[in-house]
Amino acid sequence: MENFSAALPFVKVLAAFALMLVGIRNKLGLALSILFGGLFMGLIFGLSIFGWVQVSCLALVEEKFLLLVAIVGLILVLSDGLERSGQSARLMGALSGYLVRVRLRLIFFPALIGLLPMPGGAIFSAPMVKAVSADMDLKNEDRAVINYWFRHVWEMAWPLYPGIILTVALAGIPVSEYIGKSWPGVIAMFVIGWFFFLRPGVFNPAPLRDQTDVPQEKNVGLVVKEGLPLLIAIVGAVGLETLLGVFAPGIAFEWGVIIALTGAICCIMLQNRLGYDFLLQVLRKKSLMSMLMVVAVIFIFKDIMGAAGIVRAMSESAGSGVALFAAAVFLPFLVGIVAGINMAFVGATFPLLIGLLQSLGMEDDIIPYLILGSFSGFTGVMISPIHICFVLTCNYFETELVGAWRRLIAPSICFGLSGLALFWLLLE
Repeated sequence: MENFSAALPFVKVLAAFALMLVGIRNKLGLALSILFGGLFMGLIFGLSIFGWVQVSCLALVEEKFLLLVAIVGLILVLSDGLERSGQSARLMGALSGYLVRVRLRLIFFPALIGLLPMPGGAIFSAPMVKAVSADMDLKNEDRAVINYWFRHVWEMAWPLYPGIILTVALAGIPVSEYIGKSWPGVIAMFVIGWFFFLRPGVFNPAPLRDQTDVPQEKNVGLVVKEGLPLLIAIVGAVGLETLLGVFAPGIAFEWGVIIALTGAICCIMLQNRLGYDFLLQVLRKKSLMSMLMVVAVIFIFKDIMGAAGIVRAMSESAGSGVALFAAAVFLPFLVGIVAGINMAFVGATFPLLIGLLQSLGMEDDIIPYLILGSFSGFTGVMISPIHICFVLTCNYFETELVGAWRRLIAPSICFGLSGLALFWLLLE
């Protein structure tokens, strides 16, 4: 009986997560699934309906929430502008003259598109992979897994990804501090992808096809011109955030990202002569509103956990090792594999993880544990059979999902293990 009482808070939390996963799996939608899961969790931990409504309303006027909404919205406008204006395609053409090796040509376009945090972005790079591999003796399954894997190589350390932005917003840390420790995940993705998909013996292009005998025009000026919005967004965001941290620490670092993204959008509009009707069309898109709704319910979920004393109940009823393992490894992986999106495991599990660390007096270890959770969750995302990039890629190349999915299991597990190794190094 005593053991059951100790485990009861965990049973309640798992029940709430199960409810969220059922909702996601049955296409209720990520936002509504998290919202109902948060409502259920608050009620079973003793929070009244009135208290739940009050906490939810207060969450939606927090400064962190409003800043994050602005950032996510601007990122989606930026991605849409690059795609709709054709500037991303022109950037591909400008860069093609510098791609002189077969393996480089295969992975470059997926990796480049990966710099644009757009839902289903793998379908954007799939035609480019098909074009550059037209004269290669490759199965469509090979093209599918290469396109899918290298489309996601930046997700652990690219500051424009909503998952990373949400992570640092929840933890209250600068994005530069987080990616300063998570960047080995990018190297791990490239190395693991090369070993499983591109190493000699696995990938063997004919000798003549691996030569540099196809002349291509090289124009640095054109590359800079077409890539200018991305440069403004990336360099500006990191640079302004650093300047604010040094010279104006009282100003939220998110303002630097907002200013940089706004500048990048203005650059696209000027270069492509896009009118204000472009902005109106983007703002009316259903995908934009859906993403902002997800951000809203995540902040509601986070504050409900604090108001209902969920973290305190878990930390008091069980050893810290059990609680932290569940919050940092098991739950992010489970949510990632069922939802197939980083925002899902970050929003659903990181408030719990951060709260546990704070209640245990382990604030100094927040970044290592967040990185462990990110690696675990992303491992689940990469082998999720409902990951939209995976489904779209397999459909485009007309290959069986099951065969391609099997080839992703081993590299994804290796990536998860690399995150565990990085976690132990950061703790030392």
